[in-house]
Amino acid sequence: MKLEKNIVSTGYWLFRWRSYFPIILLIIFIPAMAEYEYVGGNRGMTTNWGIFSLVVGLIGLFFRILVVGHTPQNTSGRNTREQIAEVLNTTGWYSVVRHPLYLGNYIMGLGVSLFPFVWWLPMIYTLAFALYYERIMAAEEDFLRSKFGEDFENWSEITPGFFPDFSKWDSPELKISFKNILRREYSSLFALIFSFTVLDLIGNYLVIQKLYVVPMWNVLFWTTFAAYLILRFLKRHSNFLDVKGR
Repeated sequence: MKLEKNIVSTGYWLFRWRSYFPIILLIIFIPAMAEYEYVGGNRGMTTNWGIFSLVVGLIGLFFRILVVGHTPQNTSGRNTREQIAEVLNTTGWYSVVRHPLYLGNYIMGLGVSLFPFVWWLPMIYTLAFALYYERIMAAEEDFLRSKFGEDFENWSEITPGFFPDFSKWDSPELKISFKNILRREYSSLFALIFSFTVLDLIGNYLVIQKLYVVPMWNVLFWTTFAAYLILRFLKRHSNFLDVKGR
């Protein structure tokens, strides 16, 4: 019982600082990049592997988009100061897994960890993610249990924590909102592309001792960066992306 309380207590603290989890990953990636080399000794094959890694990351982002697009205001989000939940999400993706956003985060990070083509990196990443987010998920569930009581208990008993059970699918109560997706996930796409671009830049420098970015990553970086700036401006200085109740 004491151990469980310590995990929950740690989880509340980690929740406030979870946006800094990528810094922890940076520590992991440094020794991995020291082993970096072109896949099969060929830049073309390396680019193809990069595309595969990107697709994995985009699957995670797509999963997040599907979740965010159907959720109401003040539930799932990027709040870090405190836990917020005006209603208990139990339909849509929350009917098949209790933590769909974190599942999306994991898949996005997995895609990035695949890019260097270092066999042990995805495993270390998975371990670090599990140790970090297990505590955050425990804290979130402690909060939801205290706020929603029996409703939470009934939902959590039949809904898996992290590995989806699609047989339990229950259609979402709200229609998908593309404005809500743009307002809340524009930074996720840029962060994903930024990560791949930086790794490509570092990898090329280690192999050919030259600062070089493959044209594909260059185009994706500047395109998503422009989209990031536009959407950030609209979010902060207009109500164009606002949706009532979302």
